[in-house]
Amino acid sequence: MGLFEKFNKGLRKTRNSMSGAIDTMLHGKNEIDDELYDDLEEILIMGDVGMNTAHELCEQLRDYVARHSLRRPDQVKTAIKEIVAEMLQGGEDMGLITLPSIVLVIGVNGVGKTTTIGKMAAMYKAQGKKVILGAADTFRAAAIEQLEEWANRAGVDIVKHKEGADPAAVVYDTIQAGKARDCDIIICDTAGRLHNKKYLMDELAKIYKIIDRELPYNDRESLLVLDATTGQNAVNQARDFKNVAEITGIVLTKLDGTAKGGVVLAIKNDLKVPVKFVGVGEQIDDLQPFNPEAFASGLFDNEVVHEEGEEKDDFFTTKSVLDGITEEDLAAETAAAEQALKEKEQNKEEETAE
Repeated sequence: MGLFEKFNKGLRKTRNSMSGAIDTMLHGKNEIDDELYDDLEEILIMGDVGMNTAHELCEQLRDYVARHSLRRPDQVKTAIKEIVAEMLQGGEDMGLITLPSIVLVIGVNGVGKTTTIGKMAAMYKAQGKKVILGAADTFRAAAIEQLEEWANRAGVDIVKHKEGADPAAVVYDTIQAGKARDCDIIICDTAGRLHNKKYLMDELAKIYKIIDRELPYNDRESLLVLDATTGQNAVNQARDFKNVAEITGIVLTKLDGTAKGGVVLAIKNDLKVPVKFVGVGEQIDDLQPFNPEAFASGLFDNEVVHEEGEEKDDFFTTKSVLDGITEEDLAAETAAAEQALKEKEQNKEEETAE
């Protein structure tokens, strides 16, 4: 399955909701008038595009209609697709050139942060890059075990300390190991405890200080993982994180499971933070580098569109690397790890009591 097909399939729920509503609205119009723009803006807001972005998109559409002398409502949808693709342009490339480059991944529990790291590691491994993971989220139960499972599946190295260890120390050791082993990319799982912003700021400040000292001229990315199914709450969460941390890009997970895909526009346009990756399915190769044209096509085209000259095979060869692990597989493994951790703690309590 090619890149454009991936986005088309992953955006099906959003397309059926928002794009379907636009189709219905345009079908009932005989001319491009103020009422059309008002109705369109309302549909976009309901599609989690956000009020500011919806208004700006409609204003750009007015200008587009005037410049191209459009007269028929059925011409509007193509114009919207072009405007959306243009609005999303810029900053989506990771640009990891230096050896090594480092990626910090931040996100609250439940958004798919560790899963994203595993899929990202598998993606880069499939591209022939040498990857090492750092388990620096040392306070969440079973986070280290979960990341270690992904590292084993992907066939990449991992650096870990005991639960409760200093996250900055883990990052330091991961950087040293990455340099010693000639790794191309270092990916570190970091915390995301927004309920204690000062602690998060202090922890990340220590990590950034270590990176500045150990990799002063190397490329780096700080990615925030968000759950697309939460819609505008994801935008608010991104805004909160942006206020306390250096965020260079967004990874939007579970896009295939929601009709709120319009949130991508709100994040990019309102917060001025580029989307770097999106999750458009449950398979290991369904974490896709963000592509504005493919996203706009998947959002508004009713039929699957193939990129010109594109082979109809998987965008990544990651399946051969991870033997087709799915989100369900990892959820079961995580549950088992958490249960094992609980039993271990219970045994310790019993030993102490004795």
